[in-house]
Amino acid sequence: MTSSPEPAITAAHPADLHDLIRVQGARENNLKDVTVEIPKRRLTVFTGVSGSGKSSLVFDTIAAESQRLINETYSAFVQGFMPSLARPDVDVLEGLTTAILVDQERMGANARSTVGTATDANAMLRILFSRLGRPHIGSPQAFSFNIPSVTGSGSITIERGASSESLERTFTQLGGMCPRCEGMGTVSDLDLAELFDETRSLAEGAITIPGYTADGWSTKIIGAVVPVDVPIASFTDEQRHDFLYAEPRKVKVNGINLTYEGLVPKIQKSMLSKDVEAMQPHIRAFVERAVTFAPCPECGGTRLNAPARSSTIDGVSIADACAMQISDLAAWVRGLDEPSVAPLLAGLRQILDSFVEVGLGYLSLDRSSGTLSGGEAQRTKMIRHLGSSLTDVTYVFDEPTVGLHPHDIQRMNGLLLRLRDKGNTVLVVEHKPEAIAIADHVVDLGPGAGGAGGTICFEGTVVGLRASGTLTGRHLDDRARLKPSVRTATGALQVRGANENNLRDVDVDIPLGVLSVITGVAGSGKSSLIHGSVSGRDGVVSIDQGAIRGSRRSNPATYTGLLEPIRKAFAKANGVKPALFSANSAGACPNCNGAGVVYTDLGPMATVATTCEVCEGRRFDASVLEYRLGGKDISEVLAMPVLEAEAFLGSGEARVPAAHAILQRLADVGLGYVSLGQPLTTLSGGERQRLKLATHLGERGGVIVLDEPTTGLHLADVEQLLALLDRLVDAGKTVIVIEHHQAVMAHADWIIDLGPGAGHDGGRIVFEGTPTELVAVRSTLTGEHLAGYVGA
Repeated sequence: MTSSPEPAITAAHPADLHDLIRVQGARENNLKDVTVEIPKRRLTVFTGVSGSGKSSLVFDTIAAESQRLINETYSAFVQGFMPSLARPDVDVLEGLTTAILVDQERMGANARSTVGTATDANAMLRILFSRLGRPHIGSPQAFSFNIPSVTGSGSITIERGASSESLERTFTQLGGMCPRCEGMGTVSDLDLAELFDETRSLAEGAITIPGYTADGWSTKIIGAVVPVDVPIASFTDEQRHDFLYAEPRKVKVNGINLTYEGLVPKIQKSMLSKDVEAMQPHIRAFVERAVTFAPCPECGGTRLNAPARSSTIDGVSIADACAMQISDLAAWVRGLDEPSVAPLLAGLRQILDSFVEVGLGYLSLDRSSGTLSGGEAQRTKMIRHLGSSLTDVTYVFDEPTVGLHPHDIQRMNGLLLRLRDKGNTVLVVEHKPEAIAIADHVVDLGPGAGGAGGTICFEGTVVGLRASGTLTGRHLDDRARLKPSVRTATGALQVRGANENNLRDVDVDIPLGVLSVITGVAGSGKSSLIHGSVSGRDGVVSIDQGAIRGSRRSNPATYTGLLEPIRKAFAKANGVKPALFSANSAGACPNCNGAGVVYTDLGPMATVATTCEVCEGRRFDASVLEYRLGGKDISEVLAMPVLEAEAFLGSGEARVPAAHAILQRLADVGLGYVSLGQPLTTLSGGERQRLKLATHLGERGGVIVLDEPTTGLHLADVEQLLALLDRLVDAGKTVIVIEHHQAVMAHADWIIDLGPGAGHDGGRIVFEGTPTELVAVRSTLTGEHLAGYVGA
C-alpha cells in the first residue's frame, strides 16, 4: 500500500483574502474624503465627539450602501414598493456584507403595538393557547386583540357547466378583540366643553380644537350642514346631533364634493386612535385636557374579549401571561412539558430568555411599545438577532449602552462579543469607556464636531488610542472626583405613596435648590417615580428622551423658534413682510420650492438629488437675497454656526435680543458649531438631544427634570454638561437628573437610588444621601460601581 504524498503548503484561497471593509473618499454630511479599512469578523468601535462624523460613516455610508445593494437584487416591480435609497457620496466601498441596523429609533407609536406584538412572542403565545388552552375556543386569531369577531351570511352562486346553483352560506370569524374598547384596553370620554365654546358661533371661532379656525376648510365643511352664524347653544336638537355625532356623508362645498362627519367621531379617528406620546406637543396638550382615558370596564384593560380570557393553561389565561413580568413568564413556560408543541415551546423559551439576557426581563408583553425608551427599544430589536443562525453579517449598533446602569453594561458587552464570536462583523458607535474597552479595533473621528470634524484621528487598538493624544484618548481614563462639599437644600418636593408601574408606595423628599440624581438599574422605577409623580406639577419643566421630529425642511432655527425674531428683524430693516424670509413660505426659490435641492424620480432606480441651479442651494428667491441685515442676507445668516451668529446678532446694527438669548442657550449645551440652517435630518442623536434641551431651557419653571442628558455625549462633553447643570442650580433652579453616568452621580449634591433590582424586584428606595455617603456604605449596586469609578 502506497501512501499519498503530503499536500504541498499552498497560498491562501482567494476567497479568504476579503477580510476588510474598505472605504475610500467618503464625503457624506461632514466627512472629508475619509478613507478607512475595517477588519471583518471583529468588533470595531467608532468614537469621537458628538457630531464628528461617526454616524455619517457607519450608518449613512457603510450600512446605507449595503442596504441599497440588497434592495437592487429585487425585481423592479418589488423595488417600486420599497423606499428609494440614494448611493452615499463615496468613491469606493468594497468588502461589504449584509448590514443589520440596531438603532435607537423609538419603536412604532401605534396604540395597538405592544412589546409582544413587536416581537414574535405574542404570535407564539396565541398558537400555544389555541393548541393547549382549555376550553378550546378556536384558532390563534381567537386570541388576538387586533382581530374582531365577525359574522355574516348571504347567497353565493356556483356555476357548473351551463347551469348555476344558488346556495346560502354563513361566515363566522372568531377574533379576540374586546368589542367595548376595540382592542385598545382603554375607553375614552370626551369633555365637550373643551371642544367648543357654546356661546359663540362657528364663524366666531367657537371650535377650540387645534387646526380648526373660523375660516378654515374644516369649518366650511361643517357649515354645509349646520348654520355658522348661530351660537352653538341655540342649535336645534337635530342640528346639535348632526354637528356632534352625524355619520359620514357627502356634502358639496364651493362646488367640491367632500365628506362630512360629526365632530366627535372625527376627533376619535384623527386624534384618539393615535398614541398620545407620539403627538405634537400642542395636540397632546389638547388631548390630555379634553379626554379622560380609563381601563376598559369590560376587559379590565387586557384588550381581549371574554372567550379569549376564559381559555387557560394550568389556570393561566393569555391575558395573565402577557401581564406577567417576562422573567416570570419565562419560568412559567419552562414548566410546560407538552411534546405536541415542543418546537413552539423551544422557540418561545428562546425569545423570553433573550429578553432576560439583554436586561429587559422586567418588562411585560402587554407593555405599549411606544412607551419604551430609546435604549429599551434598541435592546428589544436586538432580541431577534441573538439566536440567529446567520454568520458573516455586519451588525451596526448605535450606542447600545444607552439607558444601562454600569452593572448592565458588562452584560451588554458579553452579548456584543457573542455576536462577533459567531463570525459576524460588529460595528458600534459608542462613548462609554467600558464599551470601548472591549473593542478589537477602534476608529476615532474628529478632531472636533461639524465642520471641525469629519477626519480620521486614530485607527488601532484601545491601548494605542489611550496613548494617541487624541481628544478621546486623553479623556478615556477620566474619572470624576467626589465633591468635597455639597449644596444645602432650600426645601423639599414631597412625593407620597407613589405606586405607578412597579413602585411600591414610595415616599421620598426630593431636595429643592440642589442637583439631585435619581439612579438605579434599568427598570428599577426611576422614570416611573419622576415622570409619574413630579413632571406634571406646576413649575416643573420636564425634558424626556422623546425623539424630535423634523423633515429636511426643519433646522435648528425653525425648531427652536429662532427664525421668527430673525425674520421680523429682516422685515423691519427692509420694510417688507416677514414671510419673505421663510424658505417654506413666500420667499422660497420657485424652482426647488425652498428645498435647496431638486429630486429626479427615476422610477425603480434611486432618486437623484441635485443642488438647485437657480438658487445654488440657498433655498431663497434671488429678490429676497437683496434684502440685508447688518450687511448679510438671510441665507448667509442661516449658514452661520451658532457661535458666529451669537456674535453677529448680539450687537451692532443686526442686534436681535430675542434671537441672541436662544443662541446663548444653544452655545451653553455645546452646539456652537452647528449651522442655523442645517437640516435636522443630518444631526446626530446626541445633537438632537441637546437641541431639545436648549429649547426647553428657555421655559419658565423652578424645577428642571432631565432624563439621561448624557445620551450621545462624548467624554469631553460631559464636563460641559456638568458646568451647565451647575449654572442652572446657581441661578436658583432645582435640577433633577435621571442618570446612569458615574461622572454625573459623583457631581450630585444628593442621590436617590432605586432598586435593588428591576421590575417587581425594584420599586423601592434603597439609598438617599450624598455621593460620599453612598460610596462609603457601598450597600447597593450603584454604590459599588461608583466606588470603583472614583477609586475609593
